[in-house]
Amino acid sequence: MPPHCDALDGPVVTAAKKALASGKVDLILPFVPAEGEAEVTRAFEEAVAVRGQSAELAEFADRWFFENVVRVHRAGEGAPYTGLKPAGLGEGPVIPVAERALETGSADELVGVLHDIISEQVKHRLDRAMELKTHAEAGVPQAREYVEAMLGLQVWSHKLHLAALASAHGGEHHHEG
Repeated sequence: MPPHCDALDGPVVTAAKKALASGKVDLILPFVPAEGEAEVTRAFEEAVAVRGQSAELAEFADRWFFENVVRVHRAGEGAPYTGLKPAGLGEGPVIPVAERALETGSADELVGVLHDIISEQVKHRLDRAMELKTHAEAGVPQAREYVEAMLGLQVWSHKLHLAALASAHGGEHHHEG
């Protein structure tokens, strides 16, 4: 996963900042699983209590709160917490386009970007397998290269299919198409 949910400028920390600034824990709770609400609410209350004591403590409390919220969020995704990532890291070409789709309500750009990426990858992987196929009868090493590319295309395609049908964080499939 690209550095996004655990980045200081990602959606989780952005919501955590808004919650702290407004004093409303409900602004961050949608980003954590229901079973993490009590822990995040407790951390929020502790951070708010410390924040008012000094600028240094506010900075420390904010970072501590961000770390806890991201950790609980990541656990809800079934992913490990590996620390906060700095702001400004590249998240790849798709996340900004997906964010624009959410802002505009239009899927067109996102569909186009995903289509282009998948189309390019399918063509590249198929061309590689077909090139290796022409030499597959030259011996076992050449046949092995072809088989690796052939099975690689099939397995990659299957994983892509499963990913396309999976929930946002890799759980149950939405529907078979």
